[in-house]
Amino acid sequence: MRRTTAALSLQGHRRGLGSCRAGGFVRRLATSLSPSSAFFTPEQKAQFQDDGFLVVDRLIDPSLAEAIKNRFPLLFRGEFDTGVYPDEWHWREGMGRDDVTREIVNSWKSDYTIASAVLSERLGRLAAELAGWMGTRVGQDDIWWKPPGTKAVSFHQDAPYFDFLNPRRELITCWIALDDTSRTAGTLEYVRGSHKWPQESKMLQNAFFTAQDYRASLDHTAKHLGLPRPEVVPVEVPAGGAAFHSGPTWHGSGPNTDKTRVRRSLAIHFLPSHATFQPTGVGYIYGRYKKWGSVEMEETFFPITYRHDGYRSPFLASYCSTTL
Repeated sequence: MRRTTAALSLQGHRRGLGSCRAGGFVRRLATSLSPSSAFFTPEQKAQFQDDGFLVVDRLIDPSLAEAIKNRFPLLFRGEFDTGVYPDEWHWREGMGRDDVTREIVNSWKSDYTIASAVLSERLGRLAAELAGWMGTRVGQDDIWWKPPGTKAVSFHQDAPYFDFLNPRRELITCWIALDDTSRTAGTLEYVRGSHKWPQESKMLQNAFFTAQDYRASLDHTAKHLGLPRPEVVPVEVPAGGAAFHSGPTWHGSGPNTDKTRVRRSLAIHFLPSHATFQPTGVGYIYGRYKKWGSVEMEETFFPITYRHDGYRSPFLASYCSTTL
């Protein structure tokens, strides 16, 4: 018998999220987190281990989701209230094609409102709970903007894109919906249990933004492994809902075929607090943050947002308020 599924609830959890200076198939468990808790239940953690992802119907307050998405037009036209450019910037107002899905990487360095969520102690704690880590640091964030008519994002695993890390496959992503999501508007989609498949290379997961078959790399991998054509699981949650997934979990999103609905989201890629660089092969983007002769990850660029002993990277206390 097929499992019936719906979203979990974290409603009422607001600790650690706030403002900064200047400036379908998803299973429902019988249990949910109480409004004062920042921990997952054993059942929720078991579901994450089984499926490779966990969906919640409310992770942040809708007012914070609204505040974050209101920053998108400013960021994509190059107005950064910290004065710092993001690490990657795909699509610019007046320059990019209208049918391209828009992305900025590490906007927490550029915008205090987005930093208030990305650098939250609570979100770091929740990621550590699911992964079984003693602490978390931020590897990177992504903001995604999919207006009507924009293209798909091909199915892929996150882990191969973080192959500069040690340990290599240790990664948890928190994807937060900033608009009510639907499959027709190009919401995030998962393949249940795919985190247990062998890890593929980035070369097999090419054409990240595509107008063709966004499932091509997924179907190719499944065929190569002798598996039937995978069934995808759309994440349909209201604004402020979210999903957590592991680094090896296959996911992607279809084109936004809705005539009126926009799909905006914020994704945070968490690493274990003890993560280091690989000695070589760190790449042209993140290699700029590697110290000569050291594999240490500098906390200014990869901040520790939660650790079991209460430690957080010291600069966070003055950089970002979490009082909302």
